[in-house]
Amino acid sequence: MNGVKGRYLFTSESVGNGHPDKVCDQISDSVLDAVLKEDPRGRVACETFCSMGLVIVGGEITTTTYVDVHKLVRHVLLEIGYNHPKYGFDANTCSILNAINKQSPDIAQGVDSGGAGDQGIMFGYACNETPELMPMAIMLAHRLVERVEEVRKKGILEYLGPDCKSQVTIEYEDDKPQRIDAIVLACQHTEDILDKTGKRITDKARRDIIQKVADPIVGAMVDKKTKFFVNETGKFVVGGPQSDTGVTGRKIIVDTYGGVVPHGGGAFSGKDPTKVDRSAAYMSRYITKNIVAAGLAQKCLIQLSYAIGHSQPVSLMVDTYGTGKVSEQRLVELVRKHFDLSPKGIIDTLDLRKPVYLETAAYGHFGRRGFAWEKTDRAAALKRDV
Repeated sequence: MNGVKGRYLFTSESVGNGHPDKVCDQISDSVLDAVLKEDPRGRVACETFCSMGLVIVGGEITTTTYVDVHKLVRHVLLEIGYNHPKYGFDANTCSILNAINKQSPDIAQGVDSGGAGDQGIMFGYACNETPELMPMAIMLAHRLVERVEEVRKKGILEYLGPDCKSQVTIEYEDDKPQRIDAIVLACQHTEDILDKTGKRITDKARRDIIQKVADPIVGAMVDKKTKFFVNETGKFVVGGPQSDTGVTGRKIIVDTYGGVVPHGGGAFSGKDPTKVDRSAAYMSRYITKNIVAAGLAQKCLIQLSYAIGHSQPVSLMVDTYGTGKVSEQRLVELVRKHFDLSPKGIIDTLDLRKPVYLETAAYGHFGRRGFAWEKTDRAAALKRDV
């Protein structure tokens, strides 16, 4: 979509914190947080799988502390809202299997010396479409599923369940967002709102979901031509892990930029910051956001690549899609001058050894307040240097 002329449509999706994949992301990041809280230098690569009545937590962890995995899993599930059999998955009765092992010493010897925990390519992106310097479609998609959780937990629509998905289609003209063309919402619910056939939700329930969930979020971007698709199969009673398996790291496009730019392939959740899959992706976002905030480009993409055991990136690429105030080569020079791109430098710059990761595991890792990689504290220095 970057640099496209004329009118076109672009779509991004998000999923709620009760979606099976996001359930697994939250469990994995809760394990990570529990380790970092007592052992900031602990090594974690935690993966979770969930299905009907079962959660499996596995991976490689090296730490001096103890994590009660069973207690932690049940707490996360209860916080999400899986607290009753009517949702098809109950934190109080589900089975939990702990299959965690120690990290390979072959990896540790390369990381202990300051090198990257693995090879990989990471992308970061920022643009001036929204105040958060994020693409508009993914931001609205995240806000919709966040609103579903708010409406559910506040009892505004008491029949909603934890599982939900959203999708937003933006109409662009000459690369600028103009209006919302379509909104898709799929919200798990109890049988209370089914019509007499038992196969569809009532028209009133559909209107209420649009009014209470969508309207407060989409605002002036909606017009008379905007299309709403709400629970288009008719009903969504069976949801969560009862209806679909969940796996950590399966929503990488939801986690990042909604498909606007490439993704290196590495997932985030459950990985400690020595894994550049996570930490370098955060640094890439931090760099691009500061470049855009400094007014050096309207949009900016960065790619970093690393080799396992090595402290400096193998490559660094910057692309401003023709919107840069200076050349990409000059921006590369500025990035190398103003940002420490070693794994240790990234961890220190962004203070990544703190237990902050559960909050990232739903509603996107970028475009949200409170995270160090969302600060624009280097923008002024970049601007002065230019």
